[in-house]
Amino acid sequence: MRRNREYWTRTQPDWIEPGRRAWAKADIDWGIWGVPEAELGALGDLSWYRGKDVVELGCGTGYFSAWMAKVGARPVGIDITPAQLECARGFQREFGIEFPLIEGSAEEVPLPDGSFDAAISEYGASIWCDPHRWVPEAARLLRPGGVLVFMRNTTLSMCCSPDTGPATETLCRDWFGLGRMEWGGDEGVEFHLPTGAMLRLLRSCGFEVEDLIEVQAPEQEPERRWEYMTHDWARRWPCEEIWRARKR
Repeated sequence: MRRNREYWTRTQPDWIEPGRRAWAKADIDWGIWGVPEAELGALGDLSWYRGKDVVELGCGTGYFSAWMAKVGARPVGIDITPAQLECARGFQREFGIEFPLIEGSAEEVPLPDGSFDAAISEYGASIWCDPHRWVPEAARLLRPGGVLVFMRNTTLSMCCSPDTGPATETLCRDWFGLGRMEWGGDEGVEFHLPTGAMLRLLRSCGFEVEDLIEVQAPEQEPERRWEYMTHDWARRWPCEEIWRARKR
């Protein structure tokens, strides 16, 4: 938590303009390629969220919570980085969308059991928190029948990712044993469970998996470039995936 807070505090200025662009969008999209929710259907029927309580685990600049507010949900964002939350509050004032923002870890949310109908994480808790802590915490926060939707990197992309540079066309790390990952330097700590391990963890926490969407990059390459992933790679193989699970 300390290292990740330091990392996101240091890099927060890099996310101001991307955050502003995301807040300004009328429609939801996902991930580094900005694939529209209308194409993926990851959230299901958006009308279901109207009037529902939604927690965003690792909200960063809060744009996903803002999108949920636009579809009529009652979002709450939680993040460990004060600088990110201050940025989110600035966007709330700028765009006139208000919702609670809480400083804290998605591994230990300071809110009661059964407070929410949905929990969402788009590259927040889903990769920056220990899944053996944040997934049970999401289950605790959800009411029976509540949904958990999260995006993360695919196991394949992690196995093809060297310590530096973009993903390759060959495997460069073991599938078995994936979990806590430190890329070196001061880039923070990530967590990437293999697909089967994530499935078993979700089931052990009382979830039934409803969908696993492997996201293909769009034909048109976006202007923004990513050091760890090329557009060509993500057109051929999925570098991102979205899980949707429902609490029993």
